[in-house]
Amino acid sequence: MTRLSIRIDLGPDHRVGPGKVRLLEAIAEHGSISAAGRALGMSYRRAWTLVEALNAGFGRPVVETQAGGRAGGGARLSSFGAGLVVDYRAIERAAERAAAPFLARLSDPAGDPPEDHGPQELVQPSDTVEDERVRKGQNAAGDH
Repeated sequence: MTRLSIRIDLGPDHRVGPGKVRLLEAIAEHGSISAAGRALGMSYRRAWTLVEALNAGFGRPVVETQAGGRAGGGARLSSFGAGLVVDYRAIERAAERAAAPFLARLSDPAGDPPEDHGPQELVQPSDTVEDERVRKGQNAAGDH
């Protein structure tokens, strides 16, 4: 099955992808990092490490914890964390819609072959926003 997977690189060692988002959804569902980890087949240590990385990477709580162990501790998504999940899933849906015709062609070996794109149509690694501005006659500030 051909599918699209989205990973958002936010900086060095700071990324959000399907695994972290699934963990956040499981924390919201189970109210506990430990229970979320178990539900996803990962150790508490691994789940906690991912939560710490998210909190540190964003510089604010994505997951808020409450001490208490069996007597009432737990975890929940902060409002920022809940928004992160919503935004990630929206990006994922938009990308899936945009990619659907291309993925369908790539996943059907008996179907039409992908279009033959000449090299002039491909984005070159050296293409940058600045290169595009120069081609359009704009200066670095975006003025005409």
